[in-house]
Amino acid sequence: MADIGAGAKGYNAITLENSAAKDRVQDDLRKYVHDKGQGTGPATEIGQIAHTRGMMISMLQVEAIRAAQEKYGKGKVMTPEQVRWGFENLNLTADRLKALGFGEIMRPLQTSCANHMGTDWARIVQWDGAKWNIASDWYQSDKTHIAPMVQEYAAKFAADKKIAPRTCP
Repeated sequence: MADIGAGAKGYNAITLENSAAKDRVQDDLRKYVHDKGQGTGPATEIGQIAHTRGMMISMLQVEAIRAAQEKYGKGKVMTPEQVRWGFENLNLTADRLKALGFGEIMRPLQTSCANHMGTDWARIVQWDGAKWNIASDWYQSDKTHIAPMVQEYAAKFAADKKIAPRTCP
């Protein structure tokens, strides 16, 4: 949107994170990486939607490994199956997110074997010509409509690819 600027003013997008928010993780990235000349991209990207999503993905990966190491042994190299267990057992409370510097950016998240997404909240953000602003409260999907579609298409995908669906304990 920055390239289009004022030409995109009023454009709405749906986002799973609080894209317009800033938090300590962004300040820390500036202070400990970019201010020391060790950033790999322009510091102006910090806080942009794609950059924030990348930071969230990285944090989720680290937290999944941390969860796996807490179960299977701290300091050990985790197997792919152990890391999958970590992804399926994330419990990112509001306090944990705040400690990580993501408390203003993300809602709490808890995953399981049966629920890899963990959350289904989203909100609308709007481009004002220069930056994104929050344009709505949080919305939650109606699982009575979504869950049957997910199950239907997952079963079709598994059948098409000849994948045996995993059952959760």
